[in-house]
Amino acid sequence: MPGAARRLAAILAADVVGYSRLTGADEEGTLTRLRALRSEFLDPAISEHRGRVVKRTGDGILIEFASVVDAVRCALAVQSGMADRNHAESPERRIDFRVGIHLGDVVVEEDGDLMGDGVNVAARLEGIAQPGGVLISEDAWHQVRGKIGAQFSELGEKRLKNIARPVRTLAVEIDDGRASRGGRALRRVALAAGMVAILLLAGAAWYFRGNMAASLTPNREHPPLPSQRLSLVVLPLANVGGDAAQDYLADVLTAELTASLARIPDSFVIARRTAFSYKGKAIDAKVIGKELGVRYLLEGSVQPTSSRVRVNAQLIEAETSAGLWADQFDADRADLLQMQDEIVTRLARTLHVQLTAGEAARLERTHGAIAGADDLAMRCWATALRLGDYVINADAIALCESALAADSRNVRAMVILANWLVTQYVSAQLTEGDADLRRAGELASRALAIAPEDSQAHLANASVLAVQKRIPEAIVEEERSLELDPSNVDAYLRLSSAGLQLGDPDKALDWANKALRLSPRDSEIAQIYFAKGVAYFLAGKDDLAVEWIRRAVLVNPNWPLRQVYLIGALALSGHEAEARDEFTRYLAMTNNRTATIARMKMRTISDNPRYIAFRERLYEGLRRAGMPEE
Repeated sequence: MPGAARRLAAILAADVVGYSRLTGADEEGTLTRLRALRSEFLDPAISEHRGRVVKRTGDGILIEFASVVDAVRCALAVQSGMADRNHAESPERRIDFRVGIHLGDVVVEEDGDLMGDGVNVAARLEGIAQPGGVLISEDAWHQVRGKIGAQFSELGEKRLKNIARPVRTLAVEIDDGRASRGGRALRRVALAAGMVAILLLAGAAWYFRGNMAASLTPNREHPPLPSQRLSLVVLPLANVGGDAAQDYLADVLTAELTASLARIPDSFVIARRTAFSYKGKAIDAKVIGKELGVRYLLEGSVQPTSSRVRVNAQLIEAETSAGLWADQFDADRADLLQMQDEIVTRLARTLHVQLTAGEAARLERTHGAIAGADDLAMRCWATALRLGDYVINADAIALCESALAADSRNVRAMVILANWLVTQYVSAQLTEGDADLRRAGELASRALAIAPEDSQAHLANASVLAVQKRIPEAIVEEERSLELDPSNVDAYLRLSSAGLQLGDPDKALDWANKALRLSPRDSEIAQIYFAKGVAYFLAGKDDLAVEWIRRAVLVNPNWPLRQVYLIGALALSGHEAEARDEFTRYLAMTNNRTATIARMKMRTISDNPRYIAFRERLYEGLRRAGMPEE
């Protein structure tokens, strides 16, 4: 089909097993139950996993996903949910689906229908799947391995009808629901030699994204409700070595441990910046559990010497303040990353959480074999954790540059520098903007080439892509960053920024609210406030924009870009005198380097018409406050 529109897509094909038998025995009842399943269960599951229904038949459905991960997760949610629903049904009344999934090239018809081998392979796999089962092709498996909490059984190559080549096929293992009756009842898992039980909820409903949509009101922030998931906070590890210069080591280990534990299936881990708000404070497990809505706290200490590090860790149940588990780890300083992995693995075993191959896979952290370079990078990163990429100081940047000079493959240093360069570019704070942006892109690309499973590397690459107006590609990278580290608040903030670039204030606000739910006491809470304020600005709600941006500026007044938006919003909402005062402060902050409309226009990061109109409103507000054109 020359000239036909084509794209790569994840295709899910499903049908009802024994449809003719079911309708022959009770046509009206079967159709009624199918309609109820569709409206109450299937369609919401498809929507939740971002699927598009291509077409329906009497007993089947064809769905397109942009991501194979979404397709498989949707299939697992549907099949597990159907197993629960069928448990109370007699065998002759049960409605079972079989599902096939393939990643392939498809032809897009004018009416939105899809054709081609990409569709045919999925349909043929569905035809040979077991009732209640899911079969996927090898092409699909390559995209999901190590990314979802599921096991796969190798079935070898299959000859599929009207498909020229054999297709290597794998079956996805399904939780049939019968071990947890009554709509996935809580499983009791023994802890600490059977003395303590942790209740874990199984199933897709546990996944935290579905429970983070509630927005906080502007003037009152409610603490999150207690979670029924495996929810925990990693409190800042205390440096008990007596040398304050070694604090950075405890900070970095705390942050790395938070990111790693967030990969445990069905876990909800409070973001590290909120966790760091408790640093140096007396620990009351019950209070913290209620404030953050978590069941468990992990606390501990780091005792470094010149050559070795000792880490003590303890797991505490928040409700009772009871210690559930404690352990001690000793390691050479050269083996810090190995020690971190050991902590995570032992903790996961103690919690009796079965880490799948993907969840157990370590983040690629290739920092090179040069201990001095990694130490420099860790110091730089600890500074970034405390200050944020937006206000990271010159001394920290020098540490990162030194780390790269000592070890050109130091991923941590590359990521921090790339993020800092992008932020300075957007804020119009760099004199060599284009050259510095190119360097940011090179650093992010090198980091990904060395560490393709590093969440922060994907996020740095997303930042570069976003500034280059390659917004769909940036969103893919941001979502991949979240898959690798669900506690990464910055990924939510970048997705909120993508919503702005797409001219969609609702999406921008939704992602900002999710960041606020995940990290309600974030040390960089000003970023979240600012994201909400700009989303309101895009929506034309200037008073709300002023309120939230002002909160961001009050918390942290050191980022010029926030000041710019506050000036514009104040002027447009009728507070021109105050806008002029803020403009005077802005001039002092930037030494008059960026104080023209023309320079602001150089940093427009989207061609979306609604975004362009929003920027024009901003320029008008800046003009009213006194900013010159040239």
